[in-house]
Amino acid sequence: MINQTEMPICKRKTTIGGQAIIEGITMKGPKRTCVVVRKQNGKLSIKERDTNNPANKYPILKLPILRGATSLFTALKDGLDDIEYSSSFFETEEDEKPSRFEAWLESKLGSEKLEKLIMNFAMLIGIIIPVCLFMLLPSFVGGLLPENTPIFLRNLTESLLRIVIFLVFMWTISHMKDIERTFRYHGAEHKTIFCYEAELPLTVENVRKMPRFHPRCGTSFLFVLIIVATLVSCIVFSIVEVTNPFLRALTHLILLPFVVGISYEFNRYAGRHNNIICRILRWPGLMIQRLTVFEPDDSMIEVAIEGMKRVIPDDDSDNW
Repeated sequence: MINQTEMPICKRKTTIGGQAIIEGITMKGPKRTCVVVRKQNGKLSIKERDTNNPANKYPILKLPILRGATSLFTALKDGLDDIEYSSSFFETEEDEKPSRFEAWLESKLGSEKLEKLIMNFAMLIGIIIPVCLFMLLPSFVGGLLPENTPIFLRNLTESLLRIVIFLVFMWTISHMKDIERTFRYHGAEHKTIFCYEAELPLTVENVRKMPRFHPRCGTSFLFVLIIVATLVSCIVFSIVEVTNPFLRALTHLILLPFVVGISYEFNRYAGRHNNIICRILRWPGLMIQRLTVFEPDDSMIEVAIEGMKRVIPDDDSDNW
């Protein structure tokens, strides 16, 4: 039986990463990004592009802390584009009649501008909802406690609430049928990256033997983000006591880029090393992956392998 929490023997570390989308996977290499979707007829649809990395244009974004916030924003933007691409293969045969408002917007903006507007709005919502749910709501609730509440109790309440909301949210979406399939593709992505890092031939048989929990997973990053936000808030609010719920929420919002940057650096370090301290530090994130990374079938592994092969650079520039 595969030990899901133990890293296999890796002969290399790679910067190549992936994202599960609707019936497919996006693989992102240092130079090329490949989106592979299995269509309803069983055939693969493949779209390749140059990897979007703003740090190549603005070197300052490669600095620690800054690179974390940049990576998160870029991943959100590209991820939404890829999800839109994958969803286009699974639309209903009979197009629904647009509402009057949608028809009015299309007449004013045109279909292309309207589509871009909708995607930008979706990206904004994709940022706002997690920030409000995991960051602002707990700090707002912490600010509602009576003013004479000890500062440590206020911080403890806020911290526990943040973790509980995160776990309940993840558990809930993991039991949705469509999301469950996406999480199985997530597992295929992890297994394929492990197989490549072990320098084994990228075959279904080899990939299937790999564990599905990867230390550099986005789920682990989110959990680390929650923990870091908790620690930062405890430190800040212990130094400067803020009881007003709106001011506490605003403070968290101001600190968010800093929190994202620290979380990224932590995940980056823990994923690159396999000493006992790193194994202990990344264990909670690996446990959270039980909610978001499921065992794939062979057809899903084939999708991941196809995407992986197309983004491996010839010059070994992915070596970490």
